Amino acid sequence: MPDMSASASLAMTHLVSFAKEVDEDKVTPGVLGFIVFAAMALAVWALMKSMSRHMNRVDFTQVPDPKAEQAEAAAEPKPESESESVESKGSAESAAGSAKKPSANG
Repeated sequence: MPDMSASASLAMTHLVSFAKEVDEDKVTPGVLGFIVFAAMALAVWALMKSMSRHMNRVDFTQVPDPKAEQAEAAAEPKPESESESVESKGSAESAAGSAKKPSANG
């Protein structure tokens, strides 16, 4: 294991000498930082353009499934017979209620 400690100390000496060369008041990303940023910006632009093309190709109209419509129709009872009995019951109650209430005029 003495090889690892020797290589670690050698790396530290190179880093320390490099740190002395860097001006502490001037820190910039440099040309490499600009190139990386520009490449990322171009990649995002290309992905957005591709996504826009793919979204324009999507057809949003939905065709109803005939099997699902048949299953829903079979599961629901006929509302026509219930609505007729409710209407006749409601009209009989309203007629009886109007007969019991005195009119506002007299």
